[in-house]
Amino acid sequence: MTSDIQDAASKGNAKAKLAIDVFVSEARRWIGGYFFQLNGADAIVFTAGIGENRAELRAAICADLDQLGIALDTEKNNSIRATEAVISAANSRVKVMVIPTNEELVVARETKRFLERN
Repeated sequence: MTSDIQDAASKGNAKAKLAIDVFVSEARRWIGGYFFQLNGADAIVFTAGIGENRAELRAAICADLDQLGIALDTEKNNSIRATEAVISAANSRVKVMVIPTNEELVVARETKRFLERN
């Protein structure tokens, strides 16, 4: 999912809208599947470009999951972007968080670890 697809969907492109709908549906399917396989969840973490920057996608993915104990705080969700935050509602049994990624730092740490071993 790229920002290009989201931009196209916002301009009425039906195929882009379908791509977003499929993305949201698949994310929800995975959440539900893991929820039941693990007998619950402590947290849902949104990360990377979409998870960090797209409040509307986080809201769509978490919509109507209150039966699983997942509830977003709309104001918190809409007010953060690319920053670490808990965006779940006070009554949510499952924490919903946004955690920014830092792929460069991960690569640097793994490279350092590799070089120290070899």
